[in-house]
Amino acid sequence: MAVMPLFLLVAGSAAVAGLARRTPVPAPLLLVTAGLAASYIPGIPDYTLDPHIVLPLLLPPLLHTAALDSSYLGLRANLRPVALLSVGYVLFATFVVGYAAYLVIPGLPLTAALVLGAVVAPPDAVAATAIARKLGLPHRITTILQGESLFNDATAITAYKVLVAVALGTGASWGDGVKEFAIASLGGIGIGLLLMVPLHWLRVRLRESALLENTLSLLIPFVAYAAAEQLHASGVLAVVVVGLYLGHRSWQVDFETRLQEDAVWKMVSFILESAVFALIGLQLPVVVRGLGAFTGTQALWYAAVMFVVVVLSRFVWVFPATFLPRLLSARIRTREPEVTWTAPVIVGWAGMRGVVSLAIAFSIPTALHGGASFPARNLVLFLTFTTVIATLVIQGLTLPALIHALKLPGRDAQAETLAEAEAQNEASRAAEERLEALLQDPRNALPGPLVDRLRSVLERRRNSVWERLGAANEVTGESADETYRRLAREMIEAERRVFVRLRDDGRIDDEMLRTLLRRLDLEEATAYRESAS
Repeated sequence: MAVMPLFLLVAGSAAVAGLARRTPVPAPLLLVTAGLAASYIPGIPDYTLDPHIVLPLLLPPLLHTAALDSSYLGLRANLRPVALLSVGYVLFATFVVGYAAYLVIPGLPLTAALVLGAVVAPPDAVAATAIARKLGLPHRITTILQGESLFNDATAITAYKVLVAVALGTGASWGDGVKEFAIASLGGIGIGLLLMVPLHWLRVRLRESALLENTLSLLIPFVAYAAAEQLHASGVLAVVVVGLYLGHRSWQVDFETRLQEDAVWKMVSFILESAVFALIGLQLPVVVRGLGAFTGTQALWYAAVMFVVVVLSRFVWVFPATFLPRLLSARIRTREPEVTWTAPVIVGWAGMRGVVSLAIAFSIPTALHGGASFPARNLVLFLTFTTVIATLVIQGLTLPALIHALKLPGRDAQAETLAEAEAQNEASRAAEERLEALLQDPRNALPGPLVDRLRSVLERRRNSVWERLGAANEVTGESADETYRRLAREMIEAERRVFVRLRDDGRIDDEMLRTLLRRLDLEEATAYRESAS
């Protein structure tokens, strides 16, 4: 892709995604609509992607970001339900959706139908987990959805590659395909385990330079993916394993790296996801024109059938996967909380497809090894597009209403705040003891006001969480902690305006201004912390 079309794609999709945040319309839907409208504008270039670079370019950073934000301990505590969804359900959906497409669509080879099944099999739970957190769903459901989204991509992509090999004629048999799936999966995990410790060691050794650390952070997912793929293992699983380990150990790098890394990866994910959804709209007219023997009415009928099969297959899997283990194991019934029918309904309806399915679909080869076109490639792309859009619109828009209607017990905000306050109190005591011990050493002598400031900052941190448990301000409805943060920001903003005025008056130069503003930025980051929701 040329530089100018790439620039237009990134800039345009980012602008539309930013606009979507000011409207009630979901960003993916607005991006697809804008891309579709732009495709008919004279002079807009054709956007074609090389299938051989789509997966290596798009998936490693997206998966790495998700892995960094995941909880290793939460995944370990919910390993069984996560595995049943991320491995069992994806393989089940691959064959159910693929076989349904084979039965419904005349002339579609079974191998191509199964490729379609693998493409649309993995739900993208990013939207679902965001809704779950916002509405205060139980922590366990949120963790399961997040864990599923993290590992189901690896299952789907490994299955997809095996099925594409069979479709291209490079897979000798279905038995060889199963063997290749197992080797790729185990190999990807193994390579991730081999890479994660030395990569983390290198990050820690670079802690004196946040820029170097974050440069390394940007390279890590591509290194893990390329190393695994070079050895014919699952690059996706290697990226996920490395990302989980680095996220679990992120406390060992310095604060500046963590602040930069969080901002950088959010930006990368935002750009990539926005561009992929815009590409749906830009390529949809081309895909529709290439449907060949399949008319528009037929294609829409097939799309409706695929959507229904995708939704129903998830419920067919989720309910037995939820209740059968509990029915068969007294240990599970004893160790895990009671589950009602409402929880699997939410998990079942939270199966929206997203950017990973699109990335896989774009990577479908255009031709077989003999030179013939990949069978019904444009139809597979069309059905992927429509399935993603339908699940995001229908399921995504109705999921909040369903959660409210089922009245699931939400998180106990009071209990969570109390646990946070107790943890902070224990940490503050340790910090206080450490400060007193350090002050005994003559080398750490400080003037009294500075010692008092250290103690007051520590006390402020200790009290801030407890204050959230207290009564709200009768006028503003804010807690004391919220009022403190708001006033601190106002004070910092007043200082910031003075620094800018002094620069404009020539009393300080730009270099000094940047130094002073950075100091204020760090103060503001310390004084103000947004809520998790």
